[in-house]
Amino acid sequence: MEILNYRPTKIKINLQAIQQNIRNLQRHLAKHVNIIAVVKANAYGHGDIETAKVAIQEGACMLAVATPEEAIHMRAHFTHIPILVMGVVPVSFAAYAAKHHITLTVPSLAWTEQLCRHSLTETLHVHVKLDTGMGRIGLHTVDDVKEVERLLLQLEQVKITGAFTHFATADEEDQTYFDKQVQRFKTLMQSFSIQPPFIHLANTAVAMVKEANLHYDAVRYGISLYGLAASNYVAQHHPFTLHQALSLSTELVHVKQLPAGEGIGYGAVYTTKEPTWVGTLPIGYADGLLRGLTGQEVLIDGKRFPIIGRICMDQCMIKLDQAYPLGKKVTLIGQDGGQCITVDEWAKRLKTINYEIPCMLSTRIPRVF
Repeated sequence: MEILNYRPTKIKINLQAIQQNIRNLQRHLAKHVNIIAVVKANAYGHGDIETAKVAIQEGACMLAVATPEEAIHMRAHFTHIPILVMGVVPVSFAAYAAKHHITLTVPSLAWTEQLCRHSLTETLHVHVKLDTGMGRIGLHTVDDVKEVERLLLQLEQVKITGAFTHFATADEEDQTYFDKQVQRFKTLMQSFSIQPPFIHLANTAVAMVKEANLHYDAVRYGISLYGLAASNYVAQHHPFTLHQALSLSTELVHVKQLPAGEGIGYGAVYTTKEPTWVGTLPIGYADGLLRGLTGQEVLIDGKRFPIIGRICMDQCMIKLDQAYPLGKKVTLIGQDGGQCITVDEWAKRLKTINYEIPCMLSTRIPRVF
């Protein structure tokens, strides 16, 4: 079935930017270190299938997702690349994962005990997650590591093929807690009687700004795969330039001049102080343009214009300096006329992190690659 998109609001994903971000990281890493492409949450809102295609073409050794459904979706498109589910999955998914060569995360002793009571007819690959200080999922003690390994080694159809952890403060300048996590990881790894053959603990921040000896067998390339820095600190110490892959644009669908004293939008919280040109854009909070973005600027011909009034579910209004024609392109994120509005600019206005911005842009907006 042909997908028709009549509304002019669109997200454009520059796949060459993603490609360049991968190539730059490859040059930064030692030759033996692989890249795991993190494509969870629809590739952070960028489009998982197209992103994964580029990552695989550029040599990624594995795809990482968060849920069983994401793994099923990726396996339907990619038959051979290893896929790791990093989140907790129901043990009932294990048989499907084994059949379709999907690697699961071992998150706890209790989960392992459930797995021991579950029948498998094909080999299931698992990576053991070590909780070194996130407090989220993973084995936290030496005793748990030893017991989980003992139980898994008794299962003929289960093979431990990896181990990993995740850092809470790798993107911060203060290394105190980070160093504590590194030491915990080393201690827990020594608890294995047989060392897992594939170790990955470096997220994007570690891959970028921490010691190369922490890269181990692979790094998990997440936020910067898409051209966004993991934090301001990481951005200041980046070993190479990142290329933002996502841009968001729409068009003017209505333009009019209103006299002074006219209210704009719900609640009439904005009132014109003088005769004002107002443009309407077909994008609103149902698309991810949250109401907190009122006042955020957009670009027309390289000039900035503010969003005024409360953002509606499907539309918003901007203050113009003149009457622009209907259909005039409006850039909400991206470059136009030598000016640029970044994902980080939106994040700053919303008092959040850049990770959240592409993820919140809804699937109602088509992605054009």
